[in-house]
Amino acid sequence: MDMRRIVAVLAEEAEQQIQDHVWEVEPGDSALARDTEAGLREVVGPPDVQEALPQIKRLERLRETLAVLAISLARTHGRLAWFLSGALNALEPVLHWRALPADRGGTFGTVLPSAEEYTEAEDAVRRLQDVLAQISRR
Repeated sequence: MDMRRIVAVLAEEAEQQIQDHVWEVEPGDSALARDTEAGLREVVGPPDVQEALPQIKRLERLRETLAVLAISLARTHGRLAWFLSGALNALEPVLHWRALPADRGGTFGTVLPSAEEYTEAEDAVRRLQDVLAQISRR
């Protein structure tokens, strides 16, 4: 399953839990979702902006999204934490990517991602931005 699909499943579950009143979004969750969404938007912009960047910058920004999610996860518990944990898990392949060629020696298991993989990860982050924006309005 690709990152976009995993995030879509997470989004559907979050939306369903909120709609069914299984997840009652508390004001603190709403504020943290708003801050997280803003942090993600700061590092991953619209497709045309991202695609114009060199691959090393795109990877840098995708790694920053992991940091934003991890810091937010550290600040919450319950359903929002579970959602953020799932988001981090979905984007985990980014941790195995590198943007530089390996002239000599090993690469510690890293791989050079394709342009499509960058796009897939950035699309997944944009979907997370949208879901967090919805959560923040609750």
